[in-house]
Amino acid sequence: METEYLLKHSEEIVRYSGKCIAIVKGKIVAIGDDRVKAYEEARREYPKEKIAIFYIPTEEEVVPLL
Repeated sequence: METEYLLKHSEEIVRYSGKCIAIVKGKIVAIGDDRVKAYEEARREYPKEKIAIFYIPTEEEVVPLL
């Protein structure tokens, strides 16, 4: 489910390049400079939910597929 969100919203999440995002139930609920910060912020708001954390690479970090 979470990876589907990333694929469907790839153009939208570009604005979070270089950051980590937390996704709960198909929506972004927290953004942080690292995985721990994003997770902790999401856990405070959603203590019993499954939280998925993803790092959104910068343009420079993305390897083009040729």
